[in-house]
Formats: sequence, structure tokens, C-alpha cells
Amino acid sequence: MTRLDRWKFGTAALMTMAITTVAITPLITLAPAHAQYNIGQSRNITIPSGVSFPVRAESEKITVKPGETKSLRLRIANDIIDNRRNVLIPRNTEIVGQLEPVNLDTYSRDRNSRQGVRFVAQELVFSNGQRQQINATSQTFTTTEKVSQGPNTGQVLTDAAIGAGAGLLGSLVTGNRRIDDLKPVIGAAAGAGASVLLRKQETEAFVLRPEQDLRLTLNSNLTLYRY
Repeated sequence: MTRLDRWKFGTAALMTMAITTVAITPLITLAPAHAQYNIGQSRNITIPSGVSFPVRAESEKITVKPGETKSLRLRIANDIIDNRRNVLIPRNTEIVGQLEPVNLDTYSRDRNSRQGVRFVAQELVFSNGQRQQINATSQTFTTTEKVSQGPNTGQVLTDAAIGAGAGLLGSLVTGNRRIDDLKPVIGAAAGAGASVLLRKQETEAFVLRPEQDLRLTLNSNLTLYRY
């Protein structure tokens, strides 16, 4: 074998080794969700902690009082994809969780200590009914606003109806069956109900705008199981 032939043979061997090394690399990192999966196990995709998801809600604003816990369902606002345009979590996937109070004065037991609120996600619910546990939270929201708080409308109308009925019954028992005489009684009951409706009290509450205030961040890796 000539020196030139030996050089060609050696170069070919090195190229073969390089190609083999690339082919057996076991882990691929994807972006923007930075999902990771193993070759031969592509059904399971892991999205690492720290990744954020945009969300939306049916209502533009959500009101919650300091110290209150409220169940809430959000939805993924946009497809969560990798750099190959593969959809990892589809848009409109439901997020089940709740708004939970946060004590901003960690070491204080005072009931008047500063309060915040955050959304704690518990499950993803896909369109096919598949459920996936998720450990993610929003940032803690701390700004309160004054909001008007009135009585329950349905209850007020029911009370007014009861008052009107009592007036009618009283008139029938006393023998006065003229409908015209009952109109002032019914009108008074309706007026009383309306006056209660107009009496509102102001209270401090968190007014959340989901798209701005409830963006979720993963606290631990999220492994999506593809069946």
C-alpha cells in the first residue's frame, strides 16, 4: 500500500467514527420549550422547570378577596411548541387549579398581615380527555383595588316577592279583594327590594387580569405521556 493510499484509508476511518458518534447521541434538546426526549422513547416528552406558559380565562377580570381561596379553570393561550414546530401542549388545553392566598409577612401570625394571591395549577386536561398533573404557579399578585360589593340579586328579588305575597294574603284574609287596593302593597315591596339593590359597600379585593397576571411557570419538570 502506498503512502497516499494509507492516508486515504486513515481519513475514511476517522470520518466513519465521527458519523457513528453523532448517530448514537442519546439526548436531544429542543426549543423554545426546551423539551427533551430519548431516541426510541419519543412518546414521553419532558419540559424542564422554569418554562412559562401564557394563559387566558373566560373572564377578562377575576376578583378575589384577600385570604380567599377560589377554584379556577384557565386555558393555554398559545400552542406550546419546540423548534421543529411540534406541538407539545395545544392551545386551549384546560388548566385546573385554584387561586390561593399568600402571606407576605412570612413570620407574622397577625390576621392583618399583608396578603397576596397566586394561581396554583394542578392538572392539564387535553381535548381528548387525557389528564396530566402539573406543578406550576403564577407570580404572587399583591395590588388591591376598591370594588363595590352588593347583596345577592336573586335573594333580594325573592324577599321582595315574599313581601308582596304577604300583603296579598293579608288583604284576602280581611275580606278586601279589590286588586286596586293591592297595588300600593306590591309597589312598596318592589321599592324596598330596589333600595336594597342600590345599597352597596366598598371593599378591598385583588382584581386579576389573567393574561397579564396569571402567566404560569413550571416549578418542576413536566413529563408529557403520549399514549
